[in-house]
Amino acid sequence: MSDILHTLRSVFGYASFRGQQEAVIRHTLAGGDALVLMPTGAGKSLCFQIPALLRPGLAVVISPLIALMQDQVDALLQLGINAAYLNSSLDWQEASSVERRALAGDLKLLYVAPERLGTARFMDLLQQIDAVQGLALFAIDEAHCLSQWGHDFRPEYLQLARLHEQFAHIPRLALTATADLPTRDEIIRHLKLSTDQVFIASFDRPNLQYSVLEKTQPRAQLKEFLRAHRHESGIVYCQSRKKVDELAAWLNDEGYEALPYHAGMSTQDRTRHQRQFISADSLIMVATIAFGMGIDKPDVRFVVHMDIPKSLEAYYQETGRAGRDGDPADVCMLYGLQDVVMQRQRIDASTADLTQKLLEKRKLDALLAFCESAECRRVQLLRYFGESIGPCGRCDICLNPPLRWDGTTAAQKALSCIYRSGQRFGSGHVIDILRGQRTANVLKYEHHILTTFGIGQDLDEQAWRAVIRQLLALGYLAAQAERHGALMLTEAARPVLRGEQSLLFRRHRVTPSRALYESPAPVKGLHSELAQALRQWRKQQAEHLNVPPYTLLHDRTLRELATQRPHRPEELLRIHGIGQRKAERYGQQILEIIATCTSG
Repeated sequence: MSDILHTLRSVFGYASFRGQQEAVIRHTLAGGDALVLMPTGAGKSLCFQIPALLRPGLAVVISPLIALMQDQVDALLQLGINAAYLNSSLDWQEASSVERRALAGDLKLLYVAPERLGTARFMDLLQQIDAVQGLALFAIDEAHCLSQWGHDFRPEYLQLARLHEQFAHIPRLALTATADLPTRDEIIRHLKLSTDQVFIASFDRPNLQYSVLEKTQPRAQLKEFLRAHRHESGIVYCQSRKKVDELAAWLNDEGYEALPYHAGMSTQDRTRHQRQFISADSLIMVATIAFGMGIDKPDVRFVVHMDIPKSLEAYYQETGRAGRDGDPADVCMLYGLQDVVMQRQRIDASTADLTQKLLEKRKLDALLAFCESAECRRVQLLRYFGESIGPCGRCDICLNPPLRWDGTTAAQKALSCIYRSGQRFGSGHVIDILRGQRTANVLKYEHHILTTFGIGQDLDEQAWRAVIRQLLALGYLAAQAERHGALMLTEAARPVLRGEQSLLFRRHRVTPSRALYESPAPVKGLHSELAQALRQWRKQQAEHLNVPPYTLLHDRTLRELATQRPHRPEELLRIHGIGQRKAERYGQQILEIIATCTSG
């Protein structure tokens, strides 16, 4: 048996590698640089953790989030691996102790925040470690953070090029779950990776079930969605802090356990809520996008976007926080006309240069096309990342294909109404004119005398919102940031108005196929008496050690224990996720629980 396979089985308790893990590990062991793109839950950490154990010296892992460092170090300590972290959560004495251990060769992995690389003190420490015991490798996690045009840009990542300048002989792994082709090129160029070796795993997350709904009554829609996830953990993303606070309070009033998370909260409250979420079996985190990057909780069963994200990359990464354990999970996006207007206004009002604004608009257009498409969600999402796949058969489009209708006449009516009213008003006012509503504003501006007044009475307000939203998404309309979202025609609208171009629109649904609301088939062994006893034992152990429960044993491990019911210590090593150290540390307690629950 090879050293890497022996390490995989004896330390981590896994029987075999997945995807390109083994190829990345062998490449790193040989001293090569690489960019590794693997979706969330695909096992990126093993790609640097196993080489860290097998190469001489200390492995340094650059990670952007304190919580992620703590969780990974906790998990490594449970495996019997000497690991520590250096970040702002440590006081001076604690940080000095970690530095002394690193110098003394008492650590195999050291997690550090990227800003440490900007200090002379830490770079001197690395030089000393390299001279005394050697450096095994540098692992740069969440590498997409160095892209200045990305959705998670962190300026401190730009200084990581220093690693190549001062430690050119040390292999470097740049790892991320999401990066389009320009971002990949930017990572390789900026980090000066010595080879163009790129390992790209499939971006497909087959256990995720995608749905996109027209936003009409968002709270009612969310409540209906949550019926299938009553006792599960999930994340609900909102665009504003105020909305986060209000929605979290409402969910609690509705009988759900929910916590808010956003940048306007104190650091202490954010940290406490994050730890509660990570440790809980059933909790909803209502959050802005300030929450999530690096969250390692494997049993997140759903992610809901109450507002559209900024791009498909952001959507992929945020939905990727669901189902990291490989079990079924649901992701749902509510998508409305106001979302489109607000995102376009955000781009127009930003201080970015023209090139960056154009890039952001292209990214938003790709997201809107995804929302409006009548094609399988998974097919379109993976195509964006350069991957081809057949229809999944499980998303909202596959389960209930949308109807198409000839929207040419409706588009002409809407475009003409916007033009004749001066291109100075938002969608609500335009729809009032189309439907012949004599509102105060319609009368104030004398728009009841326009030739377009009342020409759209064949469609209700919801249908007209769908028409205008699709015209915006397809580029026939633009929202003017300086006029609070006033609609104006683009050059592309001319052929439609002249009757030279026809348009097909999709009929939208406000509720998905009933199949999307049905709870997945129960996983064998998950709710048995033995599984519940093991889960309770795990919770007690985790509370005693002050670590997340999944750092002890994952849910899959509990299920295998509950179904296979090992009776001897050597049989524990055949269970997924139980290596030598965990068998020695917890084996006797586990066997006693199994014996007690099966004796009757």
